[in-house]
Amino acid sequence: MYAKSAATIANIIEAAQGLFLTRNYADVTMAHIAVAAEVTKGALYHHFASKEALYLTMMHKFLAEIYTLTERVVRESAARPCRERLYLFTHSFLDLPERQQDLMRLVRRDINIFKDPARDQLVRAYQRALPEQAEAIIRQGIAHGEIQEKDPRLLSWEHVAMVEVVLRPYSRAVLGDAHATADFVINLFFDGLGNQQ
Repeated sequence: MYAKSAATIANIIEAAQGLFLTRNYADVTMAHIAVAAEVTKGALYHHFASKEALYLTMMHKFLAEIYTLTERVVRESAARPCRERLYLFTHSFLDLPERQQDLMRLVRRDINIFKDPARDQLVRAYQRALPEQAEAIIRQGIAHGEIQEKDPRLLSWEHVAMVEVVLRPYSRAVLGDAHATADFVINLFFDGLGNQQ
């Protein structure tokens, strides 16, 4: 019984992801999700009391997976130089399936739909998964003299913002695969765009 319930929840979440990625939050209904997941509305409401509860569960599950990935990269690369660590961190995210990368856009798109404490919890999960992991690498880079002494939190947000820009279809078409895109982001972050004399 438990395995069947877990499979049903996973199926519902996957169906909801597809709908939220292609439609605005307000345009997705529980009826749409039930049809996409091929479950009855009763089964859907058995697992999720509302569209908001389903959406937040979906996003927290996704962000927990991203945190597991990025925290492992940060931990396992601790002995490497800052530039290499930040590349590995960036590449690990850019190498995810496109659908998972696209889910990250939902955080920014939909964050103001929710009220606290749900909004704050979603923001914290996002920060834990990406900016705080980048900040840990940058702090160590500053401590080792590899990066100028600037505010590491600000630098981490700037780095994550660059990554978010390259998730767009246009950027993907221009920059290429995960390796080339990670190289672009890291080179821009460390070297800027000025011509080297």
